[in-house]
Amino acid sequence: MKKMIFIVAGIFLSLLGLNGQNISNGYKIVQQIHLEGDGFWDYLNADDATGMLYVSHGKMVNVVDMKTGKNVATITDVNGVHGIAIAPEFNKGFISNGADSNVTVFNTKDFSVIEKVSVTGRNPDAILYEPFTKSIITWNGRSSNATVIDAKTDKVIQTIALAGKPEAAVSDGKGKVFVNIEDKSEVCMINVKTWKVEQTWAISPGEGPSGLALDIENHRLFSATDKLMVVLDAETGKVITTLPTGGRVDGAGFDPGLKRAYSSCGEGELTVVQEENPNSFKVLANVPTQAGARTISVSAATHRIYLPTAEFGPTPEKTADNPRPRPTLKPGTFTVLVVEPVK
Repeated sequence: MKKMIFIVAGIFLSLLGLNGQNISNGYKIVQQIHLEGDGFWDYLNADDATGMLYVSHGKMVNVVDMKTGKNVATITDVNGVHGIAIAPEFNKGFISNGADSNVTVFNTKDFSVIEKVSVTGRNPDAILYEPFTKSIITWNGRSSNATVIDAKTDKVIQTIALAGKPEAAVSDGKGKVFVNIEDKSEVCMINVKTWKVEQTWAISPGEGPSGLALDIENHRLFSATDKLMVVLDAETGKVITTLPTGGRVDGAGFDPGLKRAYSSCGEGELTVVQEENPNSFKVLANVPTQAGARTISVSAATHRIYLPTAEFGPTPEKTADNPRPRPTLKPGTFTVLVVEPVK
């Protein structure tokens, strides 16, 4: 019966996307990738170079073939997993393990673990491959710094001091890295030639930024805050405009082919922002997804958007040891929603 309910729900969502444009606004859920195992999730990475979707999930990373939707490998022993970055030149992947303050290095050919690298801070959260320097950067949430690892040698080569708690980061591939500073409501620009913070920009009226995306061609940053996307000039730091989004935002993405920015909202909505030109932006769609679908990854090759979530049960009572309890998860309901534009 439960399987039948999922099938009926999937058919309904597909029909809604195809025939109910006023509701799905030109987007539809085309697939639900159900993955075994329970536990919460954070970042995921739709890597067009390998054709794989890397999904943080509980104490594992699921490796999913994006063409077939099949789980082809599972990487375990990743305690407090947050994010996954891929260094294609070296056939390596890197996983940030917040609870152990280290990074798991794995082979993207056979998904075997190569080694673990300790970071120079606490709770590595977001993780980024920086192609200009061919390095991996972990953004250490509890020590207000970042660790730079040489992607070829797996050796730590630098520590970057930051003014506050780092969240998501992006690289322009030409020598600049941008990172959200959540507790300061700022975006920092780092020169990777010196590994120094050279600019710090306020994102007011946005507060508590989490997701960050970049239009490299037009030098536009999209900083995702709760109920607001802030668009900045990546060269001057000027706030160009703000656009409304849903609540409980965590992720952001950008599709360079469609010139669209995305904000994933945990309350169950995907906000789509169209870049009409470098100085003009509009909300194109607010697409119903599912509660909990707060992180995002976008495939530039297929224009598909990936959003992990699960079904929730009741939230436990607050205690002294757990003042901010999470809702319980219903076993066996973890899934990745696959959303794409209606053609």
